[in-house]
Amino acid sequence: MRTLLLTISFTIAAGAAFAQDGPNSLTMSCASAQRLVQERGAVVIWSGPNIFDRYVANGGQCAGSEMTVPAWIATQDQQQCPVGQRCKQIEPGQN
Repeated sequence: MRTLLLTISFTIAAGAAFAQDGPNSLTMSCASAQRLVQERGAVVIWSGPNIFDRYVANGGQCAGSEMTVPAWIATQDQQQCPVGQRCKQIEPGQN
């Protein structure tokens, strides 16, 4: 019984840790989301339950084996807000 209670306690604590979130694009204006990316350089933005991605202001925020691609997200005032860029793994033969 004691083991079961400890297991349940740790499971609940772990679930709470994974439930943490950051800025939510659906509660921000497009301009606010763009400003956040520019100010921080790189930021994880949520756009729904368990839906998130990392957006960057420039390629300096990506690994050497990555390149930037334009990124759009839904915000409170726009369905397609050009928030910044995402880092994408460079495929062989791709420049």
